[in-house]
Amino acid sequence: MELCASCIRCVMDRQEERVRETGTDRQRSDYLRGVAGVISQAAPTDSAPVLVDRINRVYEEIFGPAEDYAKIKREFNALMLSLVPQLKEKIEAKGEAERLHAAMLYARAANYIDFGMAGAVEKETLLSLLDRAAGEQLDEKTWEGFLSDLEKARSLVYVTDNCGEVVCDRLVIEELSRRFPNLSVTALVRGRDALNDATREDAAQVELDRAARIADNGCGVAGTPLEYVGTEAKELLEGADVILSKGQGNFETMHGCGLNVYYSFLCKCDWFQNRFGMEKNRGVFITERDAALL
Repeated sequence: MELCASCIRCVMDRQEERVRETGTDRQRSDYLRGVAGVISQAAPTDSAPVLVDRINRVYEEIFGPAEDYAKIKREFNALMLSLVPQLKEKIEAKGEAERLHAAMLYARAANYIDFGMAGAVEKETLLSLLDRAAGEQLDEKTWEGFLSDLEKARSLVYVTDNCGEVVCDRLVIEELSRRFPNLSVTALVRGRDALNDATREDAAQVELDRAARIADNGCGVAGTPLEYVGTEAKELLEGADVILSKGQGNFETMHGCGLNVYYSFLCKCDWFQNRFGMEKNRGVFITERDAALL
């Protein structure tokens, strides 16, 4: 996805907020000039997550190590793990044909756990979104196409996004394996720390590795840009029959790749709300092909 004017403005605003209470005025000025320099040198095809990865290096040069989300990640992984019994009870109360659909709605709602976009994540809002998810529906045409593709597929790559959210991703993968027992599922996590995004450590904490093979994307971008990911991740994605991609960052970095991608995320910023005609924190389930037509 190309970097648009509203994304440029958003990146600048978030970086100013990031250092508003940090360092000296001179350091903050130097930092924002560095941020502007990264943006001015970006190619039109560079997405916001790619730029933020470069901007983090500017931050570290001026202020030292970037924010450590390790505690937050453990906290939200634990919170979501505590909800597994009741979420599984609700999923298992559905008919066999509806269980996967229900799990995917919960996983999409959990995409709210995004400190990169929100700055703060309210637990009450998260719980409210999970409750609301039970009464929602995935886009019918996209859902039917997804099931049709899975009936024929041998491999699926599940591109994860945030901590906590990966607990619900595990529930989805368990339902995928139940409904499509011959489907090989690989869960793709970040290769290095990127905000509160899921890494191998998070996958181990939530036992995602018991539901799917785990691979990492080989980079620290808060997304999955094919031109930056490692060789293994690129081969996995290009060889997959179906890709299920979670979150805005993955959409920003993957859209336009031309692969058989199904995107699932909440609209958490003005640009996404305008593009998809959604209110804030409403969910999208769309294919790579259909997204290109908007």
